[in-house]
Amino acid sequence: MTTSNYSQANELQPLAARMRPRNFDDFFGHAHLLGKGKPLRIAIESNHPHSMILWGPPGSGKTTLASMISHHSNAHMEKLSAVLSGVKEIREAIASAKEAQKKNQRTILFIDEVHRFNKAQQDAFLPHVEDGTVTFIGATTENPSFELNNALLSRARVYVLKRLEENDLLQVISAALHDEDRGLGKLKLNIPQDLQKMIAHAADGDARRTLTFLEIISELAITQDDQTTVTESIVKEVLSGGTRLFDKGGEAFYDQISALHKSIRGTDPDAALYWFMRMIDGGCDPLYIARRLVRAASEDIGNADPRALQITMNAWDVQERLGSPEGELALAQAVVYLACAPKSNAVYKAFNAVMRDVQQYGSLEVPLHLRNAPTKLMKALDYGKEYRYPHDEPGGYAKNVKYFPDEMPENVYYRPVTRGLEIQIKEKLETLKK
Repeated sequence: MTTSNYSQANELQPLAARMRPRNFDDFFGHAHLLGKGKPLRIAIESNHPHSMILWGPPGSGKTTLASMISHHSNAHMEKLSAVLSGVKEIREAIASAKEAQKKNQRTILFIDEVHRFNKAQQDAFLPHVEDGTVTFIGATTENPSFELNNALLSRARVYVLKRLEENDLLQVISAALHDEDRGLGKLKLNIPQDLQKMIAHAADGDARRTLTFLEIISELAITQDDQTTVTESIVKEVLSGGTRLFDKGGEAFYDQISALHKSIRGTDPDAALYWFMRMIDGGCDPLYIARRLVRAASEDIGNADPRALQITMNAWDVQERLGSPEGELALAQAVVYLACAPKSNAVYKAFNAVMRDVQQYGSLEVPLHLRNAPTKLMKALDYGKEYRYPHDEPGGYAKNVKYFPDEMPENVYYRPVTRGLEIQIKEKLETLKK
């Protein structure tokens, strides 16, 4: 029994790099962009590439697609990474493009993770996109409308690449297992279909991760009697470190926290629990989720059930004191409670309405009858003179007292809903007004 020691000349490159698709037949998924008759495919095949932004999750094929466009266009390609490059590297790439232009050769300027470029860096290559020196292709995992200049967005078409489906990833695995030149074909790996599905599922829509898993698995495969076998234990060992798609601070992050909050607001405890666990499984800081639950308790439940805020704060406290898994279970309890609680955004709406009036009316003075008068001078100036103490009034309520500044109307901001405890609050306020 020996470990496979298969090697080849290009094995110095990772399997994901060796198996990078060279044509449309090898490019799995994205039929909405590259299917026959689709505008992007027609533009590529007719040798009329245009500036574009490829927006999609990691491993969805953004870099590969850019390389295919360059190859089909017979173009000179300048590759930059926004993480490693600055204005200096941009200028060098533009200079190279101008040299290629003298030879009547088109240049594609590919910038990976373009969202990491600041405004000055984006502005550095924008004029050269405008005058045709380069055809710009940017790759990003972030929403371009938030991260890129409007001037750049107006000159480049945005294409959305989706996470690959499990069947797409199974085709990626099959291609790598059978390709003897670039893949693992010479190894004659025996990986049962159920284990291939396990790999594809764990890769979570990421072709690069799929091939990385497969390469590690191939290195651990057992060769016996001229047959190389991959066992379930090997696959599970390799996949045990895999995590779901969750880019902290990125698009997936905000999409999932939004889904959690909206599920709570929509009174769906099951969906709320699902999104909560998706974020925990992806490595999100539980304390961040606790903060967002506090927000939901105030924004969407409010005085319809004041216990929601207390339960959420208690769950936060448990997470800080005990950590995982006890704290996460307490947060899950809070998620379910919030989702099931009666909903009211009356305080949230009142908060925003008051803020608008505060900004509109400016620094109005406090009416004299509401001012405190701890000194003789203040009393001589009539501070607090006409103040009526509610506890001395019938029912503990002083009628017809104005508590707003004299220069603004007595607006009604807080309008309780007819749900939960706010039913009683609404009835009380209406009774007092009568």
